[in-house]
Amino acid sequence: MTPKLGLIGLVVEDMGASLAFYRRLGLDVPLDSDNEPHVDVELPGGLRIAWDTVDTIRSFAPEWTKPTGGHRVNLAFLCADVDKTYQELVDAGYRGHRPPWDAFWGQRYAGVEDPDGTVVDLFAPL
Repeated sequence: MTPKLGLIGLVVEDMGASLAFYRRLGLDVPLDSDNEPHVDVELPGGLRIAWDTVDTIRSFAPEWTKPTGGHRVNLAFLCADVDKTYQELVDAGYRGHRPPWDAFWGQRYAGVEDPDGTVVDLFAPL
């Protein structure tokens, strides 16, 4: 069987803060999950995204440390309106990583950091 990407997992310092960001982005994350050690939801198309607290990860990988020197992965979400989504997130207090711009590959593009510093790209066709 050929492997199929089925889940993207994020390690988070503060579950509630992280889930609030992704809810604001538009993900349907249950409101009663902010204090859980592990949360996962299915995205349209069947891919799942999961969040685990640092304590959860260290329960089975005690040597785990936060990556340093920049982000190691980023997520990219197709948006109806990149500029509006970017501005709403920045106005809500999230750190802009790269303001909206027209990329040479034919997309409107922007980047915002989630509460743990993971770069979340926003894109739409030009």
